[in-house]
Amino acid sequence: MMDKQYKSNEYEGKIYQEWEMSGAFKPRPAAAKASARRSRPYCIIMPPPNANDPLHLGHAMFVTVEDIFIRYQRMLGKSVLWLPGTDHAGIETQYVFEKKLKKEGKSRFDFDRKTFYQMIWDYVQKNKTTAVEQMKKLGASADWSKLKFTLDKDIVDQVLDTFIKLYKDGLIYRGLKLVNYCTGCGTAFSNLEVRHKEKKGCLYYLKYGPFTLATVRPETKFGDTAVAVHPKDKRYQQYIGKEIEAEGLLGRFKIKVIGDEYVDLKFGTGVVKVTPAHDQNDFEAGKRHNLEIKQVIGFDGRLNEKTGPYQGLKVLQAREKVVEDLKKKGLMEKIDENYLHSVGVCYRCGTTIEPLPLSQFFIKVKPLTEKVLLALKEKKVKIYGSGHDKILRHWLKNLYDWNISRQIVWGIRIPVWYPTSLNLPAGKAGLRGASSDFVVAKKSPGKDYVQETDTFDTWFSSAQWPFVTLRASGRAGRTGRSGDFERFYPTSLMETGYDILPFWVMRMLMMGLYLTGKVPFEKVYLHGLVRDEKGQKMSKSKGNVMNPVEVIEKYGADALRMALVMSTTAGQDSAVGEGKIRGMRNLTNKIWNAARYIISNKDTPSLRKGVSLDNASFYKELRQITKAITKQLDDLKPGLAAETVYSKFWHWFCDQKIEEAKEGKISQKTLLEGLKVFLKLLHPFVPFVTEAVWQQLPETKEKLLIQSQWPK
Repeated sequence: MMDKQYKSNEYEGKIYQEWEMSGAFKPRPAAAKASARRSRPYCIIMPPPNANDPLHLGHAMFVTVEDIFIRYQRMLGKSVLWLPGTDHAGIETQYVFEKKLKKEGKSRFDFDRKTFYQMIWDYVQKNKTTAVEQMKKLGASADWSKLKFTLDKDIVDQVLDTFIKLYKDGLIYRGLKLVNYCTGCGTAFSNLEVRHKEKKGCLYYLKYGPFTLATVRPETKFGDTAVAVHPKDKRYQQYIGKEIEAEGLLGRFKIKVIGDEYVDLKFGTGVVKVTPAHDQNDFEAGKRHNLEIKQVIGFDGRLNEKTGPYQGLKVLQAREKVVEDLKKKGLMEKIDENYLHSVGVCYRCGTTIEPLPLSQFFIKVKPLTEKVLLALKEKKVKIYGSGHDKILRHWLKNLYDWNISRQIVWGIRIPVWYPTSLNLPAGKAGLRGASSDFVVAKKSPGKDYVQETDTFDTWFSSAQWPFVTLRASGRAGRTGRSGDFERFYPTSLMETGYDILPFWVMRMLMMGLYLTGKVPFEKVYLHGLVRDEKGQKMSKSKGNVMNPVEVIEKYGADALRMALVMSTTAGQDSAVGEGKIRGMRNLTNKIWNAARYIISNKDTPSLRKGVSLDNASFYKELRQITKAITKQLDDLKPGLAAETVYSKFWHWFCDQKIEEAKEGKISQKTLLEGLKVFLKLLHPFVPFVTEAVWQQLPETKEKLLIQSQWPK
């Protein structure tokens, strides 16, 4: 006899353990060729969450959506692999660890590289099961025996091989460029990782000899190596190519006047100062006019020795002092205090990004993006998500060369070696030098070489995730079965948030096509951001963040899963609040109570005098419901499928058909068969309660619902 109430916390842990012990999460053995053609393997590579971070609702969303597709495809009878992994997460993890050190009154500068790396490694190892255990609480039916970590040796070896291949193919170069540098995190970032915020600031009008020019950064004037005007601006044509003399804060100075079309005639006075070391447009202009790159802000975010009395001041402090002194010397004409402009900030810590000259390793992206654009044109990969295919094409057509160097310790070290004869500063091998005298190799070419100190951008290793994991998880010959790469690549689906389309999805397509000649996945499903029930972005400051683990403890994993996916659409944000989750817990109770009634009345005579059975129409409509949900899942519409199965179970099956059975219009046997079908249709969405009910059904052919066949 079933319990009166379904208590999720009494069932979920036990059921998950049964699933794992049964081997249900593992892909079925490779089938014979004939049947393999009829049942193609299905594979999703899990987007690897940070190994040591607890899950948030965004993680819960990807776990839910992917698990729905995985359970559905498994029930179709396919050999299904959901390959899980966790990410070392580069700067993300180092940033969190440094915050922990700060609370202890320490910093990264207190330790040598080897010690600091080991400290982070130990920290991650201690906490690395956090994300995995929480994904299991959500019901993730991944093959945990194949769990990979981005710093596993077999993964690292392949990532290094990729870099070496790119270098040999002429797609890697080392160059001095202006990079997006965060003085808080102490590393450069690619253009994609810089967030731009509209801010109200000041536009300063400075006197430069015969000119008055406008700038938002007076503190960088010590790095000016030219003054620029538009070549067609008649007001200033007489000065182009000449040198002017001006009064400055460090005394009188001479500076060249250049004519360049990048100058906006409508900005300020039409005259701008050119600071190649601290502005991207100025850097490009500097290259065109062969200007000196004069760096006056250090990598610590302070003005350096070239700035005289301002040395040691942080940027904003220096700006304030410089403005004050310019006023005193009569060199400030006016200040516009309501100037709106875009400011780049670090996506991680919020520090204002400093454009700084740095020698880095770059990937030439054009040969890679061209392959992806062709694959999209030929429909070798399909993007599901509200116009994001167009967004992807835009990024591919406008992508700059990819800076893959990061000045952090935690990550995969770049396999580049420099001869000690270069006399680079200790611990700064290759960081700021411009020499091309280096060797690319996994191991040191000799004792007279020192390794590059930079690590790879974490997205460089993540970009290779689909194929490096499959190659590592089941190599042919080693396990006695066909290799996972040969069986499952290209993978069937990549499911992730639309917010990392350019960071990750685009780069996986680039690297996959380059290394294998095939797209890494055939379909991309992009879920939206999870917002609160008012549609607001969740943040700690607003106090509207929901902890998935706490929600599961209170309402059960099924309620959270159904609330997350119900009525969602690919590429669009969705709202989730406690009210919606509570409503989905009511669904789990409805399933339990309906099953309890049907099971307890299975032997009750159905016929009543004068009432004819209507079993045929019941089965006909049930087949139509099954067909509709099947098509919705095949079309990658899990939100619509969830809505359909919820509505049909609650209103058609429970409210109508159970009542008709009570009236003797439908047989109890038919009602029981209908319950079995609905348990299968509901299982991908609410796996725990459906499994708990299934195991209490009389005479089921399959012991576990997770291993049952999808209804036809």
